[in-house]
Amino acid sequence: MRRGEQPPWVVPDELWQRIEPLLPVKPRRFRSPGRLRLPDRQVLCGILFVLHTGIQWEFLPQQLGFGSGMTCWRRLEEWNRAGVWTRLHQILLQELHQAGKLDWSRAVIDSSHVRAARRGPKADRARLTVPERAPSTTC
Repeated sequence: MRRGEQPPWVVPDELWQRIEPLLPVKPRRFRSPGRLRLPDRQVLCGILFVLHTGIQWEFLPQQLGFGSGMTCWRRLEEWNRAGVWTRLHQILLQELHQAGKLDWSRAVIDSSHVRAARRGPKADRARLTVPERAPSTTC
C-alpha cells in the first residue's frame, strides 16, 4: 500500500452509495431490542479485511472497530441469502455497459457460473496402467 492510499478494506463513499440500498433493513424489536446493531458499513469493512488478509473470522482484531469476526460472518451470510452481491454485480455491469467500458467479445462462460442441466455422462472405468496385476500380499 502506498502512502496516502486507503487500505483495500475501506469502502469508498461512491461504492457505499451503490451497496447501501441493496442491504436488507433489519427493524429493531420493540419489546426487547437487545444490543444496537453495528453499522453495515463498519461490518462490510470487517468482511473485506478478512477476505483481503486471509485471516480466520475468529481472529478479526476487535481493536479495528469492525465488530467480532462472527458478527461479520453472520452479516455476510445474511447478505448472501438476500442476493446483495448478485444485484450489485448486475448494477455494476449495467453501469459499465452503458458507459461503453465492457468488451463483450472477451466474455467467457464457464461451468462454475452456468449450471449443468443434469448429470454429465457416466465415467468409464479407469484403465489399468500396469501390464499385470500385482500379487496380493494378504493371502
